[in-house]
Amino acid sequence: MYELFNFYSLGKTNYCLRALIDKGQVKARNFQRNPNKNIYVYLLTPKGIEEKAQLTTRFLKHKMVEYEMLKREIDQLKDEVNGLDDLLVRDPE
Repeated sequence: MYELFNFYSLGKTNYCLRALIDKGQVKARNFQRNPNKNIYVYLLTPKGIEEKAQLTTRFLKHKMVEYEMLKREIDQLKDEVNGLDDLLVRDPE
């Protein structure tokens, strides 16, 4: 998974990782302290691993596109706010 995020910003990586955690694909904390570790163990066949990897890849691609859209929207809003600042009449002192 490290290679997948090697060329992406920290913000995009955190956004995608948080989405995987929220979806239950990644367990981020409290695993060592959980006495019932058996609930985390399951067996996948090679085909199951391949399907899970494809599903995760599609999910991450979707989240990366979503991140970029949100980033562009935030940049547009910042530009709008900056434009409004230019329109404000300032009291010369």
